[in-house]
Amino acid sequence: MGQIMISTTAVKRLMGGFKALTLAATLVGTQASWAAQPLKIGYSDWPGWVAWQVAIDKGWFKQAGVDVKFEWFDYSASMDAFSAGKIDAVTMTNGDTLVTGAGGGKGVMILLTDYSNGNDMIVGKPGIKSLKDLKGKKVAVEVGLVEHLLLLNGLKKVGLKESDVTLVNAKTNEMPQVLASGDVAAVGAWQPIAGQAIKGAPGAKPLLTSADEPGLIYDVLTVSPASLAAHKAEWQKVVLVWDKVVSYIEDPKTQPDAVKIMAARVGVPADAYMHFLKGTKLLSLSEGKKVMVKADGFKSLYGSSKIADDFNVKNAVYKEAQKIDSYIDPSLTNAAAK
Repeated sequence: MGQIMISTTAVKRLMGGFKALTLAATLVGTQASWAAQPLKIGYSDWPGWVAWQVAIDKGWFKQAGVDVKFEWFDYSASMDAFSAGKIDAVTMTNGDTLVTGAGGGKGVMILLTDYSNGNDMIVGKPGIKSLKDLKGKKVAVEVGLVEHLLLLNGLKKVGLKESDVTLVNAKTNEMPQVLASGDVAAVGAWQPIAGQAIKGAPGAKPLLTSADEPGLIYDVLTVSPASLAAHKAEWQKVVLVWDKVVSYIEDPKTQPDAVKIMAARVGVPADAYMHFLKGTKLLSLSEGKKVMVKADGFKSLYGSSKIADDFNVKNAVYKEAQKIDSYIDPSLTNAAAK
């Protein structure tokens, strides 16, 4: 993979490690000033978000009668811009929406774009065949990030606790070297870094991936409360465009063109990009509607966000538990899915 893919994707699963800036006073503004500006949306390098490039290139927002401007960022920078009120909306994970909100940059999730379907994984070194083999051994994760949560969830399923392993805190982009050193039994990483770790330690293999727990990591479009209140009709049009995007990417007849557009956005060959797209489950509006129903567990955005909130508080990403309901507005997805 090229350096572009590595540098931008390597921040994809940030659940902490940054301080959200206080919302700028300009975020509120007047409705008159809002009306003169296009809706500004920050997006970054993750297949479920790069998917928007199809709609941008095809002119579908103009066709829908909504004025939008997509601004490309590294992931953490997009959240900082959102927190500072420089953009109206941002693409991020449900867990990071809570992190940003706890830091002062409140947002409301109005649309589910996808969930990670294999791109996040726990990779065991040669000779480690299952999660049970990790008992009493060292496992490297970036503490507080989503691979840490993935590991804990996997250990629980096989009857182990966090205390049954020794956690080694390491940067995600260093995991290939960490695994190759042989000092740890397994590492947590996301693609393309996970693939590099496997390639660098012949015989290494995934012990657990996000495909084993659909809904552990939801990816969303999060909008500022002020922009949503002032422009709900426009945001409704944005949401409607999403189904057209998903259909174009998943239709075998148009998928090659869609992948070509997405790959060009991040500067990698189309065949290489297709591999990462397969590790992402894009969600149509009807599928998203089912997820935006209140329930416990990973099949619900509410339930998944509650689990992420508990994890964030336990690992001191932020101090106080967040009010999950205030972060989710299913009304636009529900209306568009009819």
